[in-house]
Amino acid sequence: MNPRVKEVHPNNDYTLNLLFDNCEERIFDVKPYLDRGLFTQLIDLELFHSVKPCLGSIQWKNGLDLCPDTLYLDSRE
Repeated sequence: MNPRVKEVHPNNDYTLNLLFDNCEERIFDVKPYLDRGLFTQLIDLELFHSVKPCLGSIQWKNGLDLCPDTLYLDSRE
């Protein structure tokens, strides 16, 4: 099982700084998702900045979330 998210900090360039429960800090780029389905809503920076950790993953105030494994495997150091 991959590490789970403990903290998330959104950036204005549609990236997320993530801290995982194994103490790794990584960056996840959300830009590739912004033209897909409901994720187009995240173009609104106010909504994008509403992201919070949720049960080892992340969630925005509109209910959108991403799989914790995706966040870990597709992020960079």
